[in-house]
Amino acid sequence: MTDEQGFQKPKPGFATIAVHAGQNPDKWNGAVVPPVVMSTMYKQAPEGHKGYVYSRSANPMRDTLQECLAALEGAKYAFTFASGQGATTSITSLLNKGDHLVSIDDVYGGTSRLMRENLPRHGIDVTFTDITDLDKLENAIQDNTKMVWLETPTNPNCTVVDIAATVQLVKKRGDIIVVVDNTFLTCYLQRPLDFGADIVMYSLTKYMNGHSDVVMGAAVLNSQEIADKLRIIQKSLGIVPSTFDCYQVNRSLKTLSLRMERHKATSLVIAKWLQKQPNVIEVLHPGLSTHKGHEVSKRQTSGHSGVFSFRHTGGLKESRKLLSCFKVFILAESLGGYESLAEIPSIMTHKSVPPPQKAQLGITDSLVRFSIGLEDPEDLIKDLENAFKETFNN
Repeated sequence: MTDEQGFQKPKPGFATIAVHAGQNPDKWNGAVVPPVVMSTMYKQAPEGHKGYVYSRSANPMRDTLQECLAALEGAKYAFTFASGQGATTSITSLLNKGDHLVSIDDVYGGTSRLMRENLPRHGIDVTFTDITDLDKLENAIQDNTKMVWLETPTNPNCTVVDIAATVQLVKKRGDIIVVVDNTFLTCYLQRPLDFGADIVMYSLTKYMNGHSDVVMGAAVLNSQEIADKLRIIQKSLGIVPSTFDCYQVNRSLKTLSLRMERHKATSLVIAKWLQKQPNVIEVLHPGLSTHKGHEVSKRQTSGHSGVFSFRHTGGLKESRKLLSCFKVFILAESLGGYESLAEIPSIMTHKSVPPPQKAQLGITDSLVRFSIGLEDPEDLIKDLENAFKETFNN
């Protein structure tokens, strides 16, 4: 089923699942809101424990959140970690010395840094390539390739990857784990497991929490074999979130569908406004028919979120001037919160990416990334109008 714009309709019952999955009040003597269990240890009996021993291994609130996350994704298992980078570290810890990983080249700067600087020290080879080109992907896969890592849409260029086509090609080459970073869209707008992905990775810090007050990551999947390994990794590496942070994200999931609809609608209004500006060269928003990944996006998503980028006619001077003129938009690196943010990827989120790679990917000083929040669209446009006028007309 598609909506009036040709995108897939969100899964029926999503909001109901978000409110009720894992939240049965009978588990807590009738408490409708799950309690925050702060204890680090649990009383045991000589014959064994009652499900909990030590909070690094498991915690009632973390279990509640993980159950809800799995249900929203239509998955069997979910694991949460102390950050999105913690999730990435844990997932890549599934690899062994001598293994090879293929990653999309247009990947988040923190992910790129981990793969360039950390994994090789553990004897894991990494190849970055344009995964949207299936010939390049196939050429990048080696006999020892054990994992393919992709984002869709990517950060910051919003490149769209055909998940189903990618999985089909990869699986023909062997038992290779396909990981999709779904942070930009969440399980409300895109469910990569439905298209054959093995693991869906999240920075829950972003849209899933949506209030800019928690740092957390997650991995969601169906394979029991991989789940058993991740459970050991989660426990042994100790990259676990606090119980209160789990409570915060669990709370935020209840409004995820409402928030994503507002982010989606407002960002498209802003993107269309930018298209009309004489100093804007290109707007990188998959919801626009001009985006080269628009048709693929319609097949595998329920629309786009509030994160997108654009290129203007100036350089770093104009980018800095533009961002300094905003009164509503805030200059900050994160995304997915209720507040609208703006940043310059070349010197902020993707500063650590080697210059040749940035040049190849088009991450220039004229590229600006937005994260559209929940403010009134009219106020955001007014802020943009004033900033553009002061930047390009003086």
